[in-house]
Amino acid sequence: GSTYSSKVFRVTFLTLAVSLTVPLLGVTVLLDCPIDPQPISLKEPPLLTGVLEPNIKLRKAERLWENQLVGPESIVNIGDVLFTGTADGKIIKIEDGEIQTIARIGHGPCGNREDEPTCGRPLGIRVGPNNTLFVADAYYGLYEVNPGTGETKMLVSTKTLIEGQKLSFVNDLTVTQDGRKIYFTDSSSKWQRRDYLFLIMEGTDDGRLLEYDTVTKEVKVLMMGLRFPNGVQLSPAEDFVLVQETTMARIRRYYVSGLMKGGADMFVENMPGLPDNIRLSSSGGYWVAMAAVRPNPGFSVLDFLSEKPWIKRMIFKLLSQETVTKFVPKYSLVVELSETGSYRRSFHDPNGVTVAYVSEAHEHNGYLYLGSFRSPFICRLNLQHV
Repeated sequence: GSTYSSKVFRVTFLTLAVSLTVPLLGVTVLLDCPIDPQPISLKEPPLLTGVLEPNIKLRKAERLWENQLVGPESIVNIGDVLFTGTADGKIIKIEDGEIQTIARIGHGPCGNREDEPTCGRPLGIRVGPNNTLFVADAYYGLYEVNPGTGETKMLVSTKTLIEGQKLSFVNDLTVTQDGRKIYFTDSSSKWQRRDYLFLIMEGTDDGRLLEYDTVTKEVKVLMMGLRFPNGVQLSPAEDFVLVQETTMARIRRYYVSGLMKGGADMFVENMPGLPDNIRLSSSGGYWVAMAAVRPNPGFSVLDFLSEKPWIKRMIFKLLSQETVTKFVPKYSLVVELSETGSYRRSFHDPNGVTVAYVSEAHEHNGYLYLGSFRSPFICRLNLQHV
């Protein structure tokens, strides 16, 4: 009798398994996928050895104004007064430890994914020659903000088509010393900031580097076909602009003056993470903040998925962006590059214990201020102590 009942059990189990798997597969096939991923070939990530050797130097940072700010992405200072833009659409001034909202480009309500396009999301922020702030708002465009009065002036609106393409995700900007030219990135004409994960996972290559002339009010496209162009930084001599191409883990260089003007080349390839913002360092090089890390040795989710569009399709048919984000390892990394693009040093926080989700490293008076697109604080690292 026992063999008969185990046979029945086996048949029943198999029937059940098949009857569950087939509909699940069927449903997965029928479900819409929000993205149309392209295979992307990345080189094997660089080994984390030498100056890239993992350490816990970022854990020496202190958290400032904890739970008083939401996602302070980019940071500038005028004297010792700090300015940042936050996820609830505000442009904030921090003076003597006091936090004050000076301007808003969008309007409330804020807080949900659905609210973001109307709330606005100030990302890159810079100081112009007359101590005004230049702000890149992901949804509204380029603005000039008077830090004293809070008055905002639109320079480039996302409603304006630029060479036939809309600006859907204005991201970062860098300004010449004389304030005449602003170089800025539009990460995609298809995806908005709230869908940045779709942009990375799809490998969309419709990002652009643009130039705005504050005198003629003209906008020019300098580079196109970029995969998630993100942070931008003019060189100290203002002869080239560096553009972080997040999806490709690399930095491109575009020449804006001199013999090479109009030309472009690769500045750094195959980085140990996905670069977010880039800013000058006091040594004449650059600070690069990594939005995610490609561990080697170790397992890099991003690299594993890059050549496998079908797995990406399955994932996004079944899971939301918020859920997928939870699987990205929390690992914070900031690297300093020399003026030629070699690695000088690196600061890590494996597991993001103190510093989580670092988007920018801004150096001021011997300190590194770390912005974050998600954390409710700014971190400050004393460069003398690392």
